[in-house]
Amino acid sequence: MEVEAWRGQPRRMPTLTASSLIPSSFRDLPPVVWTIFAGTIVNRLGYLVTPFLIFFLAARGVTGAETSYVLGALGAGNLLGPAVGGILADRIGRRPTMLIGLIGASAAQGALFLAPGVWTMAAAALLISAAGSTVSPAAYALLADAVDSERRRRAYALFGWGVNIGTAVAGVLGGYLAARGYWLLFAVDAGSMLAYALVVAVRLKDGPSTPDKPGEKPREKDPQEKKDGIGYGVVLRDRLAMLLLPLFGVQLFVYSLTEVALPLAVHDSGLSPAVYGAMAAVNAILVVGLQPFATARLSRFPQLAVQGAGGTLIAGGVALTGLADGVAGYTVSVVVWSLGEVVVAGIAAGVVANLAPAHARGRYQGAFSWTWGLARFAALTLGVATYTTLGPSVLWWTALVAGTAAAVATAALTTRVNARAAHELAA
Repeated sequence: MEVEAWRGQPRRMPTLTASSLIPSSFRDLPPVVWTIFAGTIVNRLGYLVTPFLIFFLAARGVTGAETSYVLGALGAGNLLGPAVGGILADRIGRRPTMLIGLIGASAAQGALFLAPGVWTMAAAALLISAAGSTVSPAAYALLADAVDSERRRRAYALFGWGVNIGTAVAGVLGGYLAARGYWLLFAVDAGSMLAYALVVAVRLKDGPSTPDKPGEKPREKDPQEKKDGIGYGVVLRDRLAMLLLPLFGVQLFVYSLTEVALPLAVHDSGLSPAVYGAMAAVNAILVVGLQPFATARLSRFPQLAVQGAGGTLIAGGVALTGLADGVAGYTVSVVVWSLGEVVVAGIAAGVVANLAPAHARGRYQGAFSWTWGLARFAALTLGVATYTTLGPSVLWWTALVAGTAAAVATAALTTRVNARAAHELAA
């Protein structure tokens, strides 16, 4: 009982403020992080075309064989964009790179809708994914510029939370709009990208480590920055990064199977597409609801140990898909890998950011985003091929063994990563 109430005085009700609505794990993050978070939600609300692209192409009379060309171009763009985006972020700045990507992807949405044939559609799809995926390395680098190493994991977790919030709403919005005309999907996609571009242009500034701006006195470049040049040699020569990125890539490949192999398994079980939609909703609810609290609780533990635990959960959850034969079984598998997704949120990007020299953060994040794109592309190709030719059980066992092994190997690098971080702080 409070003292005021015990004395007979009226109880004061707590004042509800904007800050009280923010999860405690994110309250000390600077405005630039919240601006990117809000812009990301707006942008992800417009990720409507890709999930319905097959239906759009079918409505345009594109055959199944021709559809593969368009989807292949879409996947290839996710390999090209991050590599270019990382270099541009370090060369011309984070903000200009984000603007180029957002405006370019918006224009490509219109080009895809108006494209008269399969090859022009494929070219537009390539541009959509290439331009759109240049944004992430620049945004990640800008987040790294804005916060210290202790808060980077939380900044990236907030970024990921925004992606999931926007994606969850987009999943509902997309079905509603598609029933009323595919042009609405393209209009919302293009409009949301332009809205985010406006936010970037008005609200964001490049960090102190980004390239010189017109009219400013040129920065004094240190000898190491001159030696590293402008390419990806700085990343390729980093032995620790070259150990971590493939391990992250394997874990991202296993996670990406939830997008491509899970719907195949649901279909082969004789269940309706609505079941897969329900599974996606379960994932969205768990991630959006639990991630802020998990980030707060797990931030005091070694990051790579947490990453290893979460990666093991994801591998186990994906493998459980092979044991499911009904809605209950699929729900259990989705819950397990969703909890893993919650646990690992923001860690990989934060670790990569802490490895990077200030002048090469864009390229390190470009390499990480490229690894993400490669993992997703491998899931779309090798994962589906394994499922359809060698059999589902081979894919599920591969996911379990490879995902768990990569998670354990990642956790084993904790000492080396901590030593590197201590050296960077001392320098």
